[in-house]
Order: sequence, then structure tokens, then C-alpha cells
Amino acid sequence: MHTRGRRLRFTAVLALTVLTLTGFSTGRHHSHSRHGSSGGGCSSSSQDHDTSTSSGGTTHGSTNGSTHRSRPTYRSTPTATSSATARPLKDGTAVLKRCASLDDPYSTVEVRNPNGREALFTVKIAYKNSNGSTLADTTSQVSVPANGRATLRMAAAGTGILDRLDHCEVAPRATADR
Repeated sequence: MHTRGRRLRFTAVLALTVLTLTGFSTGRHHSHSRHGSSGGGCSSSSQDHDTSTSSGGTTHGSTNGSTHRSRPTYRSTPTATSSATARPLKDGTAVLKRCASLDDPYSTVEVRNPNGREALFTVKIAYKNSNGSTLADTTSQVSVPANGRATLRMAAAGTGILDRLDHCEVAPRATADR
């Protein structure tokens, strides 16, 4: 019986030695990988001599020829991108300064930007007759500096309505486009 115990202990030590030498873990250190492997887990020991380091993590080799990549143990510093940190733009305001006429076929609008960065705004003007009916609608875009103002001149001449034009109405909200 004494010989049987020695033989069992020798077999256990031999098996543990083979597993250790081939790079397999006993379960105390786990390699966290997204990829499964059918030949057992690779050791995550820092003294694993059959590894190669690349910028995306560590590639562990094993005796059965399969490899898998583990994630790096460091965390990279996140870098801010303009799309990730940019807040949505607020709409601006549009104020009619002057309506088009036969003498000057351009309407003048002042657009204000409430945002902390330059933005592009769309402005809409309705040209009305004396009855209040809309003769034509025109839209135009203007770039306005951060927290600033811009003056926009919009042509009414091409609409062919100047002889019937009584007044202009500008949409008070200038829509922020970008």
C-alpha cells in the first residue's frame, strides 16, 4: 500500500510539472480572453517565455499550436473628439432690419448666435402683399461667429413680386444647421 501512495503522488507531481512547463495554468491565474480555446487555458504568468508583445495586447502561444490575444493590462487615455464633446447647437434669432423695395431689391436681416462656437444658420423671409397673403418665401444661410451677430442681405428681385410687395416677415428663429 505504501508503494501505491508513492506512485499516485509521483503521478500527480509529474502531471503538475508537465502542465507548468507547457504553459498551462492550474486555475489560480486566469487569462481573460474573449476567445475560447479547446486545449486548456494559457498561463498568464509574467514569466511566460513564448509570448510576443504587440500594441494591441499580448499573444500567448501554447503547445497545441493555437494562439489567442488577451487585452492589454493598461488603460489608454481617452482622447476627446469634436463630435464626442460637442453640445448640440441652439437656434439663433433673426431680426428684420429692412424689407426689400423697388429701390433696393434686398431684405436685410440680422442673425444672432447664442452658441460658444461659430455656427451656420438658415433664415426664412415671407414676402407679403397688402392683404397679408404670401407672395413668396425665400431662405438663405449665413455663418455667424461664436456669440456674435451677422448681417444677411437676401434678394427678392428674382421672385418677381417687388411691384406687389407691401411688407416682409422674417421667421424669428434662425435654425442652426452646423
